[in-house]
Amino acid sequence: MNRKRKWQIPPPSEPVTDEYLTSVTIGERKPLNDRIQLAEYDLRWPSMFSVAADKIRSALSEKALLVEHVGSTSVPGLAAKPIIDMLLGVTDSADEKSYVLPLEQQGFVLRAREPDWYEHRFFRLKSGDMEWHLHVFSAECEEIDRMLAFRNWLRVHDDDRQRYENVKHTLAARTWKHMQNYADAKSDIVREILGRAQEQSV
Repeated sequence: MNRKRKWQIPPPSEPVTDEYLTSVTIGERKPLNDRIQLAEYDLRWPSMFSVAADKIRSALSEKALLVEHVGSTSVPGLAAKPIIDMLLGVTDSADEKSYVLPLEQQGFVLRAREPDWYEHRFFRLKSGDMEWHLHVFSAECEEIDRMLAFRNWLRVHDDDRQRYENVKHTLAARTWKHMQNYADAKSDIVREILGRAQEQSV
C-alpha cells in the first residue's frame, strides 16, 4: 500500500489518567509499578514480526489493507522493550465485527478500545516468552502516516536514533505505574523528531 500523504505533528497532550485507562481497557488492567526493561536490538525481531504478520494475513486476507512492523523493534540498532509492535490498517476500525473474531481465532486478544482516538483498537498476542502488540486503525487514518514516518526517519538518521535511545534509557530507569505513562513521557522527543521528518517531506 503506497502512502505519500501529508500529516500533522500532534499537539502536546496531557498524560493519560488512570480513569481514562480504565475506561478504554477490556479485561483487567494490572499496574506495572516497575522500571521499563529495555533490550539491545535483536536480529530476530523482524522474523518475529513476520510470524504474527502471517497470522494476521491468514485471518483477514484482503481485509488487511496494511500490516507493518512499527515501534522501536522495527528500527535496526535501537534498544527496545522486547515486544513487537505492529500496525494493521483496515477499512473501518470501528467495524469490529469485520476483523476481531478472525484475529481472536489466531490468538490475538482485544485489550483496548479507544473510539475518541482515531477509533484505535489494541490487541495482544503471547506465545511462550514472545509478545506482540497490534494497533488497529482505519487505513486512511493520519496516525498511521505519523507512525510510519517516525519509524522510517529513525531507520536512516543515526543521530536522532541515538538521541531517542538516550531518552528511552533515561526514562526507563524510573518507576512507572503503567507502561502507558512511560510512553507518554516520550512524547516531547517524538514530536521533536517528527518535526524534522515533516520538514524533509515538504
